[in-house]
Amino acid sequence: MDSAPLIAAVFLLIGASGFARASDLRAKRQDLRLQRLERKVDLLLAQAGIVEPEDPRMAELDALLAQGKKIQAIKVHREVTGSGLAEAKEAVERRMR
Repeated sequence: MDSAPLIAAVFLLIGASGFARASDLRAKRQDLRLQRLERKVDLLLAQAGIVEPEDPRMAELDALLAQGKKIQAIKVHREVTGSGLAEAKEAVERRMR
């Protein structure tokens, strides 16, 4: 029985696993870097007294919340901001208060 294909498959899986792990680490580092940059920009805007204008669709989001349509409001928030589901849900819940 020739075990060369089995050994090759094992090495391929190990290599793919290492590549996936390295990609995850790179993505996490980029996310952290982006978060730091966003905080810095927010601080600079606050220091300069500049307020970011709110997207007009946020009024639509508020109207949906007033009607008790939280899920639709989360969808609108994701469309407007490009945020993920968990982030949008938290933001909408903060806006409900």
